[in-house]
Amino acid sequence: MIMRIFQVVVRKGKEDEFGRFFYETAIPLMKGTKGIVQVLPGAPRQDSPREFSFVMVWKDLASLKAFVGDDYANPHIDPAEAELVESRTIKHYEFVES
Repeated sequence: MIMRIFQVVVRKGKEDEFGRFFYETAIPLMKGTKGIVQVLPGAPRQDSPREFSFVMVWKDLASLKAFVGDDYANPHIDPAEAELVESRTIKHYEFVES
């Protein structure tokens, strides 16, 4: 399984707008995506008020590529959120079951 950690920093003043997108669109979309085993959304804390994240566990690399394409190593965002996001990062790991 593949663990994918996606993080965004939202532009100043866009936190509420991005928050609505995150809760109303992004979380339901990811939870309903074929090939995802688990979705762990992360909302901002006081010490990082503009940072949102997703930790996703994918069944396999083929499932991840079916969703984002062959260029899975680069962070893609929905066009609806592009103007709201200042920066984004993506990391991939082999998931280790404990």
